[in-house]
Amino acid sequence: MVENGKGFQVFANIIMLALTIFCLFPFVLLVVSSFTDESTLIRNGYSLFPAKLGLDSYAYIFKKIETIARAYVITIVVTVSGTLISMMLTVLLSYPLSRRDLPHRNTFAFLVFFTMLFNGGLVPTYIMWTRYLNIDNTIWALIVPALLLNAFYVIMMRTYFMTSIPEEVIEAGRIDGAGELRILARVVLPMSVPMVATLSLLIGLGYWNDWRNGFYYLTDSSLFSIQNMLNTMLQDVQFLASGGAGGNAGEIAATMPSVGIKMAIAVVGAVPILIVYPFFQKYFVKGITVGAVKG
Repeated sequence: MVENGKGFQVFANIIMLALTIFCLFPFVLLVVSSFTDESTLIRNGYSLFPAKLGLDSYAYIFKKIETIARAYVITIVVTVSGTLISMMLTVLLSYPLSRRDLPHRNTFAFLVFFTMLFNGGLVPTYIMWTRYLNIDNTIWALIVPALLLNAFYVIMMRTYFMTSIPEEVIEAGRIDGAGELRILARVVLPMSVPMVATLSLLIGLGYWNDWRNGFYYLTDSSLFSIQNMLNTMLQDVQFLASGGAGGNAGEIAATMPSVGIKMAIAVVGAVPILIVYPFFQKYFVKGITVGAVKG
C-alpha cells in the first residue's frame, strides 16, 4: 500500500513538473526572443538558444525613457488607487449581501447578478462618461470606468463571507456593542485576508493590463498608461515597417527591430506584475478555492 502511494506521488510530481515546463516555456521564449539580435531573429526564427544576442529592441524602447517613466508612474498610481477604491466598494456591497437578515436581499443579489448577463454596450457607456461625466482626457478616465463593480468579484466576496466567517463571531461582536461597520473592519476583514488579497490581485491585474479605457477616452499622450504607451509605440513601428510614412521610411525600417520589439514590449509590460505576484501567491489559491465553492 505504501509503495503504491509512493509510486502515485512520483507520477503526480512528474506530471506537475511537465505542466510547469509547458507553462513556463512561452514566457522563457518571450524573454529570450526579446534579447535576440534582430537579424538573427528574422533569419532563424524564435529559439531558446539564439545564435546571437542583442539589446536593439530595448534600446529602441528606452530612447524615450522619460515618456516610459511617466507612463509607469501613471499606471502605478491608477493601479493602486483603482484597486483600493474598487476593493472598498466590493466589500461594502458584498458584506450586506452576505447577511441573511438584510431586507430584500434576494432582489439586490439579482440586480448584481443581472449585470453579469447584460450591459448597455460601448456607445451608451462612452456617451455617459464623456458627455455627462466629462472624464475624457483626465486621469479619471483610467480609473472610474472600471469602478463599476464586477459582479463576479462581488459574488466571490459574498460567498467567502457566508461560508468562511462564522455567524457566531459576528453575533459576539454585536453582543459587545459593535456596529456593522466596526464588525466589518475589526472582525470580518481580518478573517478575510486570503479573499481580499486574491481579489486585489485580480483587480490590480485588470488595471495594470487595461488599455481600452485609454484608447477610448484619452487623446492626450501625457496621460497614457504604460499599456497605451507601448501599444502606440508598437503601432508606430508597424506603420514605419510597412513603408506607410513614405520618403526614407525604408531606411528607417531597415534599422528598426520591428520583430524583436514586440517581445520586448510584452516583457516591459509584464515584469512589474511578475515581481508583485509572489507576495500574493500564498493567498491566491486559497481565496479562489474557498470563494467559489458555493453560489
